[in-house]
Order: sequence, then structure tokens, then C-alpha cells
Amino acid sequence: GPKKKREAALRENVDIYIINRENIPWLVEHLGSTWNFRNLVIDELSSFKNPTAKRFKALKKIRGRVRRVIGLTGTPAPNSLIDLWAQIYLLDAGKRLGKFKTHYQERYFYPGYSNGHIVYKWELKDGAEELIHKAISDIVISMKAKDYLNLPERINSNIKVRLSKKEQKQYREMERHFLLELKDADVVALNAASLSGKLLQIANGTVYDEDGEAQVVHGAKLDALEGIIEEAQGQPILVFYHYKHELKRLQQRFKDAVTFDGEQDTIEEWNKGNIPILFAHPQSAGHGLNLQQGGHIIVWFALTWSLELYQQANARLDRQGQTEAVIVHHLVTEGTIDEQVLQALERKEVGQDALLKAVRARLENIK
Repeated sequence: GPKKKREAALRENVDIYIINRENIPWLVEHLGSTWNFRNLVIDELSSFKNPTAKRFKALKKIRGRVRRVIGLTGTPAPNSLIDLWAQIYLLDAGKRLGKFKTHYQERYFYPGYSNGHIVYKWELKDGAEELIHKAISDIVISMKAKDYLNLPERINSNIKVRLSKKEQKQYREMERHFLLELKDADVVALNAASLSGKLLQIANGTVYDEDGEAQVVHGAKLDALEGIIEEAQGQPILVFYHYKHELKRLQQRFKDAVTFDGEQDTIEEWNKGNIPILFAHPQSAGHGLNLQQGGHIIVWFALTWSLELYQQANARLDRQGQTEAVIVHHLVTEGTIDEQVLQALERKEVGQDALLKAVRARLENIK
């Protein structure tokens, strides 16, 4: 809520205070030296993995004044164990993995992909994984929901989307154009990410050109989604998209759909079953939302390299309180980079490693 509402809430004499992550810097600055919260519970702890983020820096300031910290997360190391340092620091103030991230990196990792002083990828030293696990074992407990809760099964469905010969030819030409830009250069993480982003856009049906304008390539995934909606016979469907031009085309095709805007009213209407189709970006709907009462069907219109986003987004429906089997549909355009992304997700590979592998493989084919 607004500042006055937050200040009024702080004046209330209650046992538990709840605040969203975005307002943590405000809370720390507002209370200053009068900070008197002795116990801190951080939900979605992995969202504090970046030590340069304002939310982490704010909690680091008051860490010494907090007696006990409890962190909850389903994805503690979404990219690699390099992400653990900031999270563990908030738990023990640097006792187990060191006071500084640079020391943690030097002790357990070595530079994998780098360009000068910029390191794109840190690799674990031999035996480092076991040492890290041992160092934090006394303050970490791991539980799987399905070991303790009676959850309905989850069904994964891969729906192949086929392009016409004309569309296939157009995809190949555009793929060749983007890949040839890298033919005589080393494929590094930033180049690979940009390149795979272009190829994924094309696989989804629309791509941004050099002027930032969206160019339509095909409508195969829109047709496939329409088929899923017809088969669902009125059951609510949660659709994950990635780019703004995808959302625009989705909204044009499916007029009765609602786009998730972060508002509580939208969540309530969805859980009441009043929203037939909900469009959501996995980053905005990937953490902390309870959507399991409104439906049990998910469609990934656009796939993501991020295993963390993928798992967290699916957990909006596949969670405690769900009463029906969760169906997760993946729309996969045949003969495109979609196939590599899906394979990486199924093998639970780290996003950047799989991305680089896929781009190199396609680059070799072009050569």
C-alpha cells in the first residue's frame, strides 16, 4: 500500500508483520536505528541471490540486529551454487561461506567463460560441491512437498507445432542470418543469449527487427493454443508468454482472456473460476502466488531457458490445495530451438550451459 498505510501498519501492536520484497529497502530506511524485529522469515529466499540488489543490501544492514533468520525456497541454486552465497549470508552473516562473495568465489570456483576481468560463468573446483554442502549442512533442511503432502499427479504434455514449407524456409533463412553473424566470432554467453532470444521469438511466431518493430512469421502456436482451449471445454487455462509482441497477438486472438497485472483482484477472480484464460509472464507470476484454486491447466506458449522460472511458474498450480491433476502443455515448434530448450528443462540442465550448447550445435550445422 501507500506510505501512510505502511506507517500505520507498523504502529499496530501485533505479533507478525508482513511486507513484500520491493518495500524492504523502505522499511530498513524508515526504521533506521529503531529497527526492533528480532526474527525474520524470508519467503522465496532465492530472490535475494544477487548481492548487488537493493533488497539484499537493505537486509545486510540490519542482519546484526536480527536474532534468527529463516529462509524458504524451492530453488536455492537456480543457476549454480554461486547463487548460494548471498542467501546463506542472510542466514548466518557470513559464518559458513565467508563474509564476502569474492572470497567464496576464490575458494570454491574458477572462471569458466570470461572476457578480461568479466566472468560470465564460474565453474566449481574439484570437490567444492561436497565442501559447500558440508559447510551449510547444519542450517539447511530439504523436504519435497510430495513426500509429505498428498498432491494430485502432474502430467507433462509436449505439443508439436508444425510450420508450413514456406514458414520453415523463412525460419531457416532467419536462423542462418542470425547465426552467420557469429560465424567468425567466439560464442560467449551474452552473444548466445541474444541469439537464442531471436530464434525463440521466431519459433513463437513474431520477432523484433533491427528497428524494434515486431514482424509476424507464423501463427502456428496461436492455432495450437486455440485447439487446447477448445479441448478444455471451458476449464480455466493459465498461459505463460515471454515477449510483449507475443502478448499483443495473444490478446488479439483471444478476446475474453485476462492479462495478469499483479493485482489481488485478478488473483481472486481467477481462484473463483471467473477467468477462462489468464496470460502471465513467468517473472511476474513465478513466486509466491496461490493460483491452484482457479484451474489445473498450464500452457507454455513461449519456453524459457530458466529452470528456476519454469519450476516456480508451474508451482503456481502444482501446489498444496490443488485437487486435480495438473496438466502442463509445452508448445514446441518442430525443427527450431524450442526442441533444445525443452530437452534442457527435462534434463534439468542449467540455463546458460544448455543455451551455449544449443547455439554452438546450430552454429556447427550452419557452417
